[in-house]
Amino acid sequence: MVVPASGFYRPASLRLEHGRTDPMARYTDWLDVGALAREVLNPVGPGGSATYLPVLWDLERDRAARARPQPMPADGVLLVPGALLQGVGLAFDVVVHLRVGPAARRRLTAPEQAWELPAFDRYDDEVDPVVLADAVVLADHPDRPALVLAGRFS
Repeated sequence: MVVPASGFYRPASLRLEHGRTDPMARYTDWLDVGALAREVLNPVGPGGSATYLPVLWDLERDRAARARPQPMPADGVLLVPGALLQGVGLAFDVVVHLRVGPAARRRLTAPEQAWELPAFDRYDDEVDPVVLADAVVLADHPDRPALVLAGRFS
């Protein structure tokens, strides 16, 4: 099962309160961490109901997605892809961090998204996601990813 973290972004009125291109708001205000934990991670974790919500917020319409809860198969694996997810108190069993260094990040980021770069720089400095991850994939060249650290996978 794949549950993108972007399905748990806050409404635009909260997410964009400081403007559409505020990198610090991107870092701290976009993800509804509590909702992602409450609606996805806790229910599929030990002692949970094994029923998760696949999406909470429809970003395109900026309203509740009104998705129905989904059953998690007993042998299922849940993937939560997303940016800036470590260091915010979410309980993941395994974390694979796709590491894009600052120079490559600047090279690969589309001009209209360049305003986000300071948020990712701050994330690297404050959270150090490489240290927290179970596995790190160096993705400076997306066509040639490289496993650079294997925690519990080795």
